[in-house]
Amino acid sequence: MGGMISENAPSSLSSKPLLRALRGEAVWPPPVWLMRQAGRYLPEFRAMRDRADFLTRCMTPDMATELTIQPIRRYGMDGAILFSDILILPWAMGQSLEFIDGRGPVLGAIRSEADLARLDPKRVQDAVAPVRETLSRLAKELPDVTTLLGFAGSPFTVACYMVEGGGSRDFAETRRMMQTNPGLFDRLIDTLTSSTAEMLCGQIEAGAEAVMLFDSWAGILPPSAFRRYVIEPTRQIVEYIRTRHPKTPIIGFPRLGGIMVREYAQKTGINTLALDTVADPAQISELLAKAVPGLTLQGNMDPMILFSGGEKMIREAQAIRDAMRGKPHVFNLGHGVMQHTPPENVAALVEAVRSV
Repeated sequence: MGGMISENAPSSLSSKPLLRALRGEAVWPPPVWLMRQAGRYLPEFRAMRDRADFLTRCMTPDMATELTIQPIRRYGMDGAILFSDILILPWAMGQSLEFIDGRGPVLGAIRSEADLARLDPKRVQDAVAPVRETLSRLAKELPDVTTLLGFAGSPFTVACYMVEGGGSRDFAETRRMMQTNPGLFDRLIDTLTSSTAEMLCGQIEAGAEAVMLFDSWAGILPPSAFRRYVIEPTRQIVEYIRTRHPKTPIIGFPRLGGIMVREYAQKTGINTLALDTVADPAQISELLAKAVPGLTLQGNMDPMILFSGGEKMIREAQAIRDAMRGKPHVFNLGHGVMQHTPPENVAALVEAVRSV
């Protein structure tokens, strides 16, 4: 990592390659971290998994700190992303939440005004105090060159799980509520927008040096709804964070947003646009060069290519890396590391990205 240079922008005061890239520098080779880099593909993660359920691990600082650090210890990633979950926020507001093996998250579905009224945003800061404690510990324990990332789910994606009561292929109940009871859905989005902004500020104050907004289901919306439920809440969150922490980089991930990512990047005010696997980073960079000058791109190798490994993986990683040379870029995947990915493939990927 000592060989990283800034190619076409004045160097910031930070010695952290990822933080520099998130602030708009073209760092070479690009910094690298992976979504879901702390996960079940790691044997040390699975060993911790046997000790406690998922929610307990998220809310126990000793465990969450260890799980966050595991991929840093093993691979020397440039970024350490907090071990937590996007559904901690609805849980903190009082919605029931359980993670069931083989099924995923199960929540008490929000389908009526009475259901929404039972949520209490005032509970959030106290409920997520263990998360802030984890970040405080990580800020002290991580290597000096590693950037600490906080995160949250974006309001629309979190609302999808809250309305459905869990995961779904098409989130039909959520989309039905948008059409048949838009007032209720708007109030849910407004509640999530303000609570998310406040929670992310708390993460920054606890030690997060950058934060990321995951909008995993943004791509199911038509353009008008995308503007209303993805772009506008994100803009409000970014604006609020800027009033309190103007220098903290913010990453936005409107997964499967397609051509709408241009408007998303223009109107939300994010520093970095995370790309899913269907995007071409070089083309997106050209598309946004004048519209959003100084924007950093993050991504976007297919997790299945990482899963398969070998020479094809190395060629693909270096092709993405080389196409973005001279531009602000953070190497990552287009989605999270897959569960059964061989750990040695991740090591080979990191080496391939850094090998110049």
